[in-house]
Order: sequence, then structure tokens, then C-alpha cells
Amino acid sequence: MISRRYALKSSIALLSLCYMPTMDIFAHDKSKRIKIGACDWSIGQHSNIEALYIAKEIGLDGVQLSLGNLKNNMHLRQPSVQKLYREAAQESNVSVGGIAIGALNGIPYKSDPRGEQWVSDSIDVAKSMGCKVVLLAFFGKGDLKGDAAGTKAVIEKLRKVAPKAAKNDIVLGIESWLSAAEHMEIIDAVGSPNVKVYYDVANSQKMGYDIYDEIRWLGKKNICEFHAKENGYLLGQGKIDFVEFRKSLDDIDYEGWIMIESAVPKNADMLESYIHNNNYLRSILKA
Repeated sequence: MISRRYALKSSIALLSLCYMPTMDIFAHDKSKRIKIGACDWSIGQHSNIEALYIAKEIGLDGVQLSLGNLKNNMHLRQPSVQKLYREAAQESNVSVGGIAIGALNGIPYKSDPRGEQWVSDSIDVAKSMGCKVVLLAFFGKGDLKGDAAGTKAVIEKLRKVAPKAAKNDIVLGIESWLSAAEHMEIIDAVGSPNVKVYYDVANSQKMGYDIYDEIRWLGKKNICEFHAKENGYLLGQGKIDFVEFRKSLDDIDYEGWIMIESAVPKNADMLESYIHNNNYLRSILKA
């Protein structure tokens, strides 16, 4: 189920296609506050250990790993699978930057007990894997927009699991179609510093929210991590103003991971696209 190597294209050939050199955002103490990773599903390796080796080829600092899928029964919950991932992270020198439960889009946290169990288990997984944030997805069948009953159910479940998250120093990040104010209604109702917003810039742009004002309004206190995303474009060539994004991060003194998601044009090569995306984002975030 899990292979140990990935047949990669020539690094030299790929890198020659990039128009800018990799920028080191860790050159100064000021810039050590941000690390760049990618979602395993966005680099074509959902629930696959090869994501770590591809991330190394791209030049990323880490990977946001899927807890799993229905077919493998959320396999990252298994200690033996965790061990394989930890070994691969050490071998590739790529960090496990976070955990995500994308399956909640089809198995809603608000209404399915399986989702509730996965969220609880993900806290143990995150602690075992040495990361701090678990992304909880609320799209598709799990969408909360305009669903008062579903939102109430999610609040009740988050209140129940938040003490476990706090005990293990893990943050549960809500990613949804909700506005900043709507997210805060949930966070305030739960009443735990271990439940925060997982802010996706492309989702907010699609909904017509003012991305940069929302980031500043929520602040570092209420945002756990970011997705740097474009739908159908490379980073820097789409609808998001990443220069303004960087300014908003500076204004809230954000520290943590930025995970690149999507940002591959139609029919474009994923690896080439992600080398570009990584280099571009580093150029924007350089001190």
C-alpha cells in the first residue's frame, strides 16, 4: 500500500525551467517564523508516504498529511504506519507539518459518529507525528454555511473534544466557506484556545470576503495556519494578491506553516508547478 521510493524526473532539467532561484526565508531570525509546505493531495500523493520524497524534490519544508481515507480506514491512526512516516520524514529531511481530515467533506463531523471518532483520534496522531495542527474540513456534505443545526452540533462536539486537544497541545483548525465573523461565532461558543480558523485565501476570495482585512481582524490569536491556494493558476498568476497577503501576515506577526494547495494550471505538470509555487512564495516572504 505504501511504496518507499518515487521515480522522479531529473532535478536539473526541472529546475532549469524555473525563472527564479529558491529564496531562503530562514536567512534571518525575523524570517524563521514561517515554514512552507504542501498538502499531500495537492502533490498527487493523498495518503501516500511518497509525498515526503516529492516534497524534498520540490524544496518544501514539510507536508500536510491526510489522516487517510475510507479505503485504508484512516491509516495514519495505526502506530505502524506512523512509524513508516516518521522514518521517511527523517530520511527525506522533510517535516510532517500537520494533519488534515478531508474525508469530513463526505462524512460530516456535524452528523456522522465516524467523523467524531476521527477527530478525536487525530489528536493522538498529531502528537505522535510531532505536529501541532489538525485541519477539519467543512465542505460538501459537511458544509456549515447557512446550517444553524449543523453548526450547533459542531459546536457541541468541539466543546467535547477541545479538552483533549488542550491536554495534548494540539489545535483543531476549522476550514470552511464561513466568513471570519461566522468562524468567530463558533470559536467563541466553543470557548477553547485550541480551536481556531484554518484560513484558506482562495476559499475566502471565492466567497467575496476581504482576505487581508479578515486576516488582520482574526489575528494570530485565532488563525492556526494558512493555505496559499489558487484554483487553476500558479501562485502569483491568479486572483490572490500575495504581496498584500504577506503584509497582512506581518501585521499580525504570524508564525507557523503556510501550506500550498492546488495552484496547478490545467494540463500543467504538477512537479514543475510546485517548484514554481515554492520559489514564488519564498520570494514574497523573504525578509
